[in-house]
Amino acid sequence: MSDTPPPEVVIVAAAAAAATVAAPPLMVRRFRGFLPVVVDVETGGFQPGTDALLQIAAVLIAIDPAGRLYRGETHSYHVRPFENSRLDPASLLVNRIDPWHPLRPAIDENDALHRIFRAVRAAIRSHGCRRAVLVGHNAAFDLAFLNAAVTRTGIKRNPFHPFSCFDTATLAGAALGQTVLAKAVTVAGLAWDKSSAHSATYDAERTADLFCVICNELADSYARAEQRARQLGWQELAASPPDPEDEPGPDGLA
Repeated sequence: MSDTPPPEVVIVAAAAAAATVAAPPLMVRRFRGFLPVVVDVETGGFQPGTDALLQIAAVLIAIDPAGRLYRGETHSYHVRPFENSRLDPASLLVNRIDPWHPLRPAIDENDALHRIFRAVRAAIRSHGCRRAVLVGHNAAFDLAFLNAAVTRTGIKRNPFHPFSCFDTATLAGAALGQTVLAKAVTVAGLAWDKSSAHSATYDAERTADLFCVICNELADSYARAEQRARQLGWQELAASPPDPEDEPGPDGLA
């Protein structure tokens, strides 16, 4: 008796192996090639073109083998106000930032963005994604300040999508019935420390936790949608290559 399997078994096994190799990474599948990155900024006002960027934090989102999201690394910097920027006393009263305190470890916004973009770009490559998409609580505010800082500094390769974003105020309103970050975090079963609020690092990390909770609660809905997408032929067979404009420059910076 021959130990050689029938031709049809070989064909099926080869097809299964090919499908396994071609299957895109989990994060690529979950968000169509985009990597969600939570960003929170503290500022000197509400006008991104004129008001100072004072703090920026970016929290990476990771995914486990079961497809569940969880909070990854945090990259956070105090930022020195750009020249002739506006500082609204009312905003400084809320975020409790003294922009000129001698012990505040502030760096230029160009340096802060380069450092964050370098970390984001590395995460994009590690997940096989094409680009990052900003996640924020009232995300349009954070994205507007990020884009304004990119324009001011002349950075050419911004890893974030220029206008698309995930807003946790919207997601929490739909999933939890709460749009205020503190209340949404609390009803989601997470801890909230009022004294730590209005710090870019703290708010970004709580927003990341909230985003992960809501997305993980939607796991069954996503699984059904992914199956329908496959049936419609919409599922990508392999991870898309990164956008060439998002690749590191010769100096390794953005």
